Amino acid sequence: MADTKEIYSDGIGQIHFTGGMVRIDFMTLQPTNEEGKPPVAESKARVIMPPQGFISAYNSMQQLLDKLVDAGLIKKNEQPQSSEDNWGNN
Repeated sequence: MADTKEIYSDGIGQIHFTGGMVRIDFMTLQPTNEEGKPPVAESKARVIMPPQGFISAYNSMQQLLDKLVDAGLIKKNEQPQSSEDNWGNN
């Protein structure tokens, strides 16, 4: 476990499929130089995986989401926002 690299992300910016692989871009919020302006989302890391790996990761995240909802730690959003809404680009 000593060689495990940890990466912080504020969220996912884009998920796309090209070249037979799923590509997930992870974003962090960066401050701007202008006073009063909201932070800007910047792509900082990309994970590339085969479709089967993506499906497995999705299923694992869905199972964790269900556990968090059951525990009352989060509420399920019936109408998910688009990625533009998540980053204030609407």
